[in-house]
Amino acid sequence: MRKSNSNKTMYSVLMLVCIVVFWAFENFYTPDTYSSKDSNGLKEALPAYVVPSSTTGDIVEHSYYSLSYNEPYEQAEWVAYALHKKDLTSDDRKRPYFIEDPKVKTKSADWRNYKGSGYDRGHLCPAGDRRFSKQAYNETFYTSNISPQNRDFNAGVWNILEMKTRYWAKKYGSIFVITGGILKRGLPEIGDEDVAVPNYFYKIIARGDEKNLKAVAFIMENKESSAPIKEFLVPIDVIEKETGIDFFKELSEKNQSKIEAKVSDRDWKF
Repeated sequence: MRKSNSNKTMYSVLMLVCIVVFWAFENFYTPDTYSSKDSNGLKEALPAYVVPSSTTGDIVEHSYYSLSYNEPYEQAEWVAYALHKKDLTSDDRKRPYFIEDPKVKTKSADWRNYKGSGYDRGHLCPAGDRRFSKQAYNETFYTSNISPQNRDFNAGVWNILEMKTRYWAKKYGSIFVITGGILKRGLPEIGDEDVAVPNYFYKIIARGDEKNLKAVAFIMENKESSAPIKEFLVPIDVIEKETGIDFFKELSEKNQSKIEAKVSDRDWKF
C-alpha cells in the first residue's frame, strides 16, 4: 500500500513538473532561427522622416524591415521598409515556418491562431519583396509581420497593389513602404490569443528626400474586390485619423500638409 501511494505521489510530481515545463516553454521560449546574431537593427536605416510614430512604443527592428507592435491586437500597427530595384530578384526560396518574433517583448501571436480561422496569414512586408537573401526572406515569416486577411482579398486586389509597388520600385529605383491594418476596438478576433481581424488595410508608398518627398496612399477593405486600385486612393490625413499614427512626422508642418492633405497620383505611373 505504501509503495502504491509513493508511486502515485511520484507520478503526481512528475505530472506537475511536466505542466510547469510546458507552461514555461509556451510562455517564455521564443525561437530565434531567422534573426542575424551579429545585427541589432536595420542593415539600412530608414530616414527619420519616413519612420512613423508608434502608439505603443514597441518598435522592433529586424535586418530588413521595422515595425511597431500593438499587443492588444496581436499584430503590427505598421511595418516599414525600403524597397530598391536591386532587391527585386526572382531567387527561388524555400518557404520557412511562421514563428514568433523573438524581439517582441510581449511575444507575437502564435501562428496556430490562424489555423481553421478561414483567414490567410497575410504578410505586411511581402516575402516577394525580400527574395534577395535567405535571411531577408525568412524574416518576413515572423508572426509580427502577419495579419488576418480574407483569402480573396489577399490573393486579389491586395496582391495587385503589392505588384504595383514592385513596379514603382523598378521604375523609380528606390521607394519606402509603410503598411498595416487599421486597428480599432470591436474588431472580430481569431484564435486563443484573440488576434484582431482588421476591416481595412492601408499602404503608403513614398520616394524622394525630405525636401522633395512624393507619396501616395491607399485604404482597402479586407474583402474581395475587382475595382482598380486607383479607386482606393486616399489622403494620408485620412489614414492618420483612422489609426492615430503620425506619418512623416519629422517633416515641417508645411511639407506634411502638402503631402498628406489631398490625393495626388500625378507623380506615380499607374
